[in-house]
Amino acid sequence: MDDLTAFQRDTLYVIASIENDSYPHGLSIKELLEEQYSTKINHGRLYPNLDQLTEMGLVEKGMIDKRTNSYTLTERGHRELEDRREWENELVDVET
Repeated sequence: MDDLTAFQRDTLYVIASIENDSYPHGLSIKELLEEQYSTKINHGRLYPNLDQLTEMGLVEKGMIDKRTNSYTLTERGHRELEDRREWENELVDVET
């Protein structure tokens, strides 16, 4: 995950959070990112990053219908998030 931008990393976390409830699609990903960033995320920022994550093998792109794509994490994407969380937990001792 060293070669990801913070936006791409956040996008992976958002996709992972949506996967449990439904098929993540561009609009649902965009809405959650906008909540996090408290600003509008334009298509010109979101979709090229989703394409890059797909090319990197972290996200799988599918089709919901002719106009809507789905985005899910690959096994590698899940593994990268797990590794990232372990690293963060090692750095910051957070008690729950």
